[in-house]
Amino acid sequence: MEINKLNLLQTPAMSLQPNQQLKTSPGEAQQHFASSLKSAIDQLNHAQIESDKKTQALARGEIDNLHDVMITSQKASVALQTAVEMQRKVTDAYKEIMRMQV
Repeated sequence: MEINKLNLLQTPAMSLQPNQQLKTSPGEAQQHFASSLKSAIDQLNHAQIESDKKTQALARGEIDNLHDVMITSQKASVALQTAVEMQRKVTDAYKEIMRMQV
């Protein structure tokens, strides 16, 4: 299962026409962000678990398709690397904002 990177970045405002106003309370925006982040983390966790299961099944001789196991493993690896890079970028952006003088 691949992580949909755009899912995390999309907001309700992106689906509005240019002349429409978005009336979202800070609490709703916070809730939407939290649910999007939780969904992305759940998808990442699912990819890691699926990769582990297939690797263990291959080691036990239950699976003969090495290509499927390697593809699943690489998908999980790329998803984890993407999540780590996104975390670094968010941390860097937060630090930059905190350095701004108001």
